[in-house]
Amino acid sequence: MTQYSNEIRIYVACLAANNNGILHGRWIDADQDADAIQAKISAMLKASPIEGAEEWAIHDYEGFEGVSLSEYQGIESVCENAQFITEHGALGGKLLAYFGDLRDAREAMEERYRGQYTSLADFAQELTEETTEIPKPFNTISTGKRWAATSRLTMCSPSKPRLMRSTSFGTARV
Repeated sequence: MTQYSNEIRIYVACLAANNNGILHGRWIDADQDADAIQAKISAMLKASPIEGAEEWAIHDYEGFEGVSLSEYQGIESVCENAQFITEHGALGGKLLAYFGDLRDAREAMEERYRGQYTSLADFAQELTEETTEIPKPFNTISTGKRWAATSRLTMCSPSKPRLMRSTSFGTARV
């Protein structure tokens, strides 16, 4: 799967400065390990106009594809979410937003996701070919749209109506 190209970041604000009417904070790339983010938060607090500032909060974020972050969300959780979105792109973000839990989103991606298809017929064809042994007389006919295009329902006779499936191999009673 291709890597996600949008920037995933958080805006971390100094609460001491904020409480004194001063906007002080920093945008930080969220797609890095928790120690690196914590070091940047510490540097931001050290540069605060309020001496001895220790408290911070996430006041904004970008690139999380619909995932909500709380003001006091743990840095480790932010990092894990950002890494999942980086790895799986917008789909990863949508899964996280839907399930609300990284473990469930990861399970859905790894155990239940089957890929992206241009049509439902293409998906049905691949699923059929992967899960079903197609008998030799039929293995030259593709499933999905092509199968539907070559088969049709007809009536045998007006007095005894029976549905018949007509294919290039002949007619069979349905």
